[in-house]
Amino acid sequence: MDFCDLNCKYATWPEDKTLDGSGSCRTFQAIYCIIKKRHVHKNMPCHEKQKRQRESRIKKEDGPS
Repeated sequence: MDFCDLNCKYATWPEDKTLDGSGSCRTFQAIYCIIKKRHVHKNMPCHEKQKRQRESRIKKEDGPS
């Protein structure tokens, strides 16, 4: 079973910073789930989780120089 976190492509920070009472420290994190269209608790069990694709830090060249 997977758990809700920001590694999911459907998870984003909530727009309201005071939503979960943590302000900027993010100790008690609320996450907005795009699939569920609501706020959820970070680390709660999740059946819809799909990991984000990592972006390469090395840029590819556009052909030979």
